[in-house]
Amino acid sequence: MMNGKTGIITNDVKKSVDDVINYMGNDINFSMTLALGKPILFINELYRRAKEDSTIKLNIVTALALERPRMKSEIEKRFMGPLVDRVFEGTPEFDYMHDFRTGKLPKNVGIYEFFNKAGGYMQTPEAQRNHLNSNYTHVVRDAMDFGCNVFGQLIGCRKINGKMMYSMGCNTDICIEAIDALHAIRERGGKVAIIGEVNTQMPFMYGDAVCDANHYDILLQGPEFNYPLFGPPKDSVNLKDHAIGLYVSTLVRDGGTLQVGIGALGDAIASGLNMRQNDNEEYIKVLEETGITDKYKDIIAKLGGTGRFEQGLYGSSEMFVDAFMQLYKCGVLKRKVYDNIPIMKLINAGKLATDKIPANIIELLVKEEGIHQKLTEKEFKMLTEFGILKEGLKFKDGFILDGKTKISADFSAAKNLEAVKKVIGKELKHGKIILGAFFIGPRAFYNALNAMSEEERMQFGMSGVDKVNQLYGNEELRALQRKDGRFVNAGMMVNAFGAITSDQLEDGRVVSGIGGQYNFVSMAHALPDGRLIMMVRSTRNEKGKVKSNIMYNYGHTSIPKHLRDIIVTEYGIADVRGKPDSKIIEELLKITDSRFQDDLIKEAKLNGKLAPDFELAPEYRQNNPQKLEAMLKPFQADGHFVAFPFGTDFTAEEIAIGGSLKALTAKKKPAIIKGLIAELFRSAPPHAEPYLKRMQLDQPKTRKEKIMRKVVLSAMRANGRI
Repeated sequence: MMNGKTGIITNDVKKSVDDVINYMGNDINFSMTLALGKPILFINELYRRAKEDSTIKLNIVTALALERPRMKSEIEKRFMGPLVDRVFEGTPEFDYMHDFRTGKLPKNVGIYEFFNKAGGYMQTPEAQRNHLNSNYTHVVRDAMDFGCNVFGQLIGCRKINGKMMYSMGCNTDICIEAIDALHAIRERGGKVAIIGEVNTQMPFMYGDAVCDANHYDILLQGPEFNYPLFGPPKDSVNLKDHAIGLYVSTLVRDGGTLQVGIGALGDAIASGLNMRQNDNEEYIKVLEETGITDKYKDIIAKLGGTGRFEQGLYGSSEMFVDAFMQLYKCGVLKRKVYDNIPIMKLINAGKLATDKIPANIIELLVKEEGIHQKLTEKEFKMLTEFGILKEGLKFKDGFILDGKTKISADFSAAKNLEAVKKVIGKELKHGKIILGAFFIGPRAFYNALNAMSEEERMQFGMSGVDKVNQLYGNEELRALQRKDGRFVNAGMMVNAFGAITSDQLEDGRVVSGIGGQYNFVSMAHALPDGRLIMMVRSTRNEKGKVKSNIMYNYGHTSIPKHLRDIIVTEYGIADVRGKPDSKIIEELLKITDSRFQDDLIKEAKLNGKLAPDFELAPEYRQNNPQKLEAMLKPFQADGHFVAFPFGTDFTAEEIAIGGSLKALTAKKKPAIIKGLIAELFRSAPPHAEPYLKRMQLDQPKTRKEKIMRKVVLSAMRANGRI
């Protein structure tokens, strides 16, 4: 206990920081979780104090700082400014990140992150030097080794049975373990401080997220802490990503388990699965007309399917993303799991279902050794907890009491088995459709969670990464729950032998961090029916030049080749598990952009990894963007494969302008200049007026504004918007 007390409720941030410094001293290693669960007002005040007092040594250990987009050019400011103000209205920013980005961070403050937004620190040497490389499941261990002694977290609250309880809400991930570790340090005589910043807009999540006030030393609570949560808008999904999502959607088995991540690829997968569920005839038509059904019929039959989801999917994912919410809304995410091995065995065997408890359930559970023939009181409580026995029953002296009716709980007698059938429940209780460790999404995502009834929200379980990201500790139960697991992750590059590069470049610069990827990879291989699906976009633009992401070799590996499994690009599926080197290369060539196939073949032959007479079949020689567009674009007229399949915070004008400007930046300079020169001799068409007005360029006054107006018109004309 800090100063002899825990669970102190206050709204005085300054005094709380005073108390922490007075108790801990001037050497503070402050830790807070990644993404949304950061106590903004507390860390801002702690940072302000360190900024004013150079004798305070403050290290901030965290990950994935949430920042408003930074705008450089005047066009960016005109486009992004109003959007940012609207989307992030009311959410306070991190003062330390503002100073970090502008080079004003004082020397007595250090920032150390184990994960960051992809590409966010590529040109920031200090962040590169301070990167803490750690598997997600090892973060707390490594943070304790680093010396973290103060912890802060954003939490929610609610009265349960008359007592105020707290929920770790969006971040149970490393917070459960971190608080336990700090309490253990305290019990050994060490000094620690644990802070909870209570925000009533935080969805109150259940599972392992719920705790009481004594978990925290100080609870900051009051109206000023109920600021709107950071809700980044969704990324747009291009045709390349939709193609990847479509392929992945065929590899998911009904009644199975799904893990996906944030961003465009996650939405693309959800879009494909939604189409499979709710527009199945069109889905089958797309697969047939694009040749996917014919080309991949064997692997689809072996691992996935193309039919509707009768049983539905269970989500087991470190990140509970909005894609899962959309899958829940569209009826895909609906398979419930239960924290009981015998129950899960019966469900997986088709002998028990959430909405149908068979009359012989007691015999089945006895056979599975889930209960004894002579029922104990503990077993009776388990049966009532899961709804196998109806509500209102009591247990006394070996009898089940249903009002005045007594039923012997000795099930070795046939008459008692017959009698107990009258008190069997109608459906199972306390099932979970997802187990997540953290979440972040657009504000509509938080609003949807908050709008749910408590019973509905309880289906969305939250726990630590030690449970979500691995099997250790309760292997049998977790394997039963995560049956037919499809663990879908993204990589940046893949070499010819199936090794994946995801987190950093060969020059050592960290792009993001390893996060939980290795955990999911190892779990996919550990589960007897699990499969790992790595998504890799086949090409990238680098300084205006197209380069292949499938290369013979690369100087950094995140996931080694002996953990290879299934790799998907926009050109298809490569099942490379259990194959020798030459066959791996052959399979990867089939999903490589055709502009780079010959170079890869040449290098593989040069090194003796492909036979001298190897020839790639002609059907795989048309892997190009034009074919991809021809394959999927015709279906856009019917509302499929659109940029924002689940809605967006952008207006129609913003979608058109943003897409056009993004396409313009991808062009080479000569093409940009040519288009701009042509635009100088054109007048603006009348239907371009709303776009120009949105950019405040409908009535340009200065020469600079007139040039910007032409840039916007040129971009939109080139993108087919005007």
